[in-house]
Amino acid sequence: MIAGLAYWLLVLAEGVYFGSRVVCMLYDWTAGRYEAIKRFDPYYERRLLGEPLATALQHFHHPMLLDVAAGTGRLARALISTGEFDGTIIALDRSRRMLKEGVRRSEGLGPYVTFIQGDAMRLPFADEAFEAVTCLEALEFMPDMRDALKEMIRVLKPGGLLTITNRKGGPRFYMPGHVTSPEALQASLMALGMRKANVARWQVDYDLVFARKSTEGVPVRSASGEGAK
Repeated sequence: MIAGLAYWLLVLAEGVYFGSRVVCMLYDWTAGRYEAIKRFDPYYERRLLGEPLATALQHFHHPMLLDVAAGTGRLARALISTGEFDGTIIALDRSRRMLKEGVRRSEGLGPYVTFIQGDAMRLPFADEAFEAVTCLEALEFMPDMRDALKEMIRVLKPGGLLTITNRKGGPRFYMPGHVTSPEALQASLMALGMRKANVARWQVDYDLVFARKSTEGVPVRSASGEGAK
């Protein structure tokens, strides 16, 4: 029983019930093996992630994109590999070793990508700083999903694109209290000043969610309590 409980808490739930420090520690431990574990395929990453995102960003001129919980930089590589992205990417993660692995795997991307260490719950950026914000396979690991979304939306410009994932299928039951339904997620996004989200089937365990920040939406409060600019 104890072994089964430990397996659930540390492997299936990836330490989420022990807090952010334990989650970060587990990712530090597995950073060197992370992409092998996930079995990322460059072709499918480009087709199923990079190309849809590049299409959604095509009307922006030299967009600034923030990738929250960027890990080893999969999104940056997928997006740039399309040849259709002309902006810059800030890849933010709390895990130092995941970032180090991301820098190693992203050699050759030059000025397109900058990796920085930071906390998704208190993003170190001004209000309305980015044309796009992304967060893949990570919301369920945040201490509070709604507060994390609020921070991402705070730094997003009006009309900007938010791209996130929502866990589904059997694995969502490993994390009660840390996952939500598509309907509840859409309601949260709209309450935070986003337009209705477009939910697309993406992977077995995740939907891909696109939403635009309203230009006439609800003011989003910054971490300091000041209103959005």
